[in-house]
Amino acid sequence: MNLPYEREEKNYTVEELVAEGRGILNKEAAALKAATERIGEEMAAAAHLVSRCRGRVVVSGLGKSGHVGRKTAATFASLGVPAFFLHATEGAHGDLGMVCREDVGYFLSNSGETQELIALIPYFKRLGAPIIAVTGNAGSTLAREADIVLNCHVESEADPLKLAPTSSTTLQMALGDAVAGTATLLLGLQKEDFALFHPGGSLGKRLLLRVSDLMGTGERMPITNQGARVRDALFDITSKGYGATAVVDDEGKLVGVFTDGDLRRFIEKEGLEGLDLPVSRAMTTNPRVIAPDRLAAEAVRIVEQWEVSALIVVQEGKPVGMVHIHEILKAGVA
Repeated sequence: MNLPYEREEKNYTVEELVAEGRGILNKEAAALKAATERIGEEMAAAAHLVSRCRGRVVVSGLGKSGHVGRKTAATFASLGVPAFFLHATEGAHGDLGMVCREDVGYFLSNSGETQELIALIPYFKRLGAPIIAVTGNAGSTLAREADIVLNCHVESEADPLKLAPTSSTTLQMALGDAVAGTATLLLGLQKEDFALFHPGGSLGKRLLLRVSDLMGTGERMPITNQGARVRDALFDITSKGYGATAVVDDEGKLVGVFTDGDLRRFIEKEGLEGLDLPVSRAMTTNPRVIAPDRLAAEAVRIVEQWEVSALIVVQEGKPVGMVHIHEILKAGVA
């Protein structure tokens, strides 16, 4: 029995393999370029249909088109458009019960004649649920029965045999991205909305977490009056774990910051006698600050730009908290 892993590898040079790989990428790129010149108002119509959908976008396909369909449904959902993937075969065996009259069908079939997919059309028609067809055959049954047709025709597949779904599935996926992206414009989705659908990943943390979620406040916040001695400020630095303390005037307004680096430099200059001098003589004026409602990702940018380890969180001129770079990174914001 001649199993695939028993086959003798053909003799090709590295240069030949690289050239073949580049050729496949170029063929798929050419298919995408041809589609951009062919697609017209039907793209806008599909985007409007999706954005106005009061139910879900029901994506269906079979084989490689089914694999693309799963990704397309996931893309719709990630952009705030409720969607799910319906396996064409399972749909004809009971799963059509998940489809409602306010849904929109999004059917993928390169040939447009996939029988399992065609069998779903009457049910959608009976409900009055419109269908968007993504097919490479404009004269197919699927194209004739659909409300909107997105043409994914390719001159040939990109693989050496020109048989495996390659260029066609790449174009199918790109069209799904295009419909989802244009629908996003119509829905007015913002970055903050997008983050709500991705709370578990680093993307959600970058877009959702704010400084107020991470800063130390109350007893955790190191604050020293400008009239206090350096030795007193040293206690605030070491006891709160930030390596710094906010220095305030008698009204509680921020006037500077005193860090362990400031301490070393001041002792080198004044000697140990400097411990009994006012902290106002040792502090750094115009410290780096941030507002509590700013994104934690912005705090990362500031500490990296100015090479500091902690930021004082200020509101109306008064320090209300402190945030350390370690706390930000520990929260998954990078």
